[in-house]
Amino acid sequence: MIRAVIVINDQGKPRLVKFYDYQPVEKQQEIIRNVYGVLCSRAENVSNFVQDSTFGPDTRLVYKTFATLFFIVIFDDSENELAILDLMQVFVETLDKCFGNVCELDIVFNFNKVHTILDEIILGGQVVEMSSSEVVKALDDITRLQKNPNSIVRVPKSISGWQGR
Repeated sequence: MIRAVIVINDQGKPRLVKFYDYQPVEKQQEIIRNVYGVLCSRAENVSNFVQDSTFGPDTRLVYKTFATLFFIVIFDDSENELAILDLMQVFVETLDKCFGNVCELDIVFNFNKVHTILDEIILGGQVVEMSSSEVVKALDDITRLQKNPNSIVRVPKSISGWQGR
């Protein structure tokens, strides 16, 4: 299970924080400080995988650096490290498709949209979508419904036949 997704800049300021296990705010801040301390002390030529005891002995951390941002996922032994790295790539690709070469300011000023993108990819600590194009489609649908809340959503013929049973 994914325990947390954190995006922090290279100065340690959190830009996106999403915990899937309840953590008090003080504990969240302590975790972010600890994670930033670990990442800053690592050499550039080492692996992006870190054995992390923040949530317990079976948790690990994967991070990837894009420009001035660290994208961090904390997860337990039930997840694969390479799959999480791929998940991070999908998240960043989706952000790039939505914002056109995403930067820190896009995340800061569009945090609702960024959280929606993350929620389309990860729900309750479980990965639900790994296709950035599907996430963008879902985001477009959500945006369309927000702009016109009185619109009627058409049901595709493939699922409209349930009424005849």
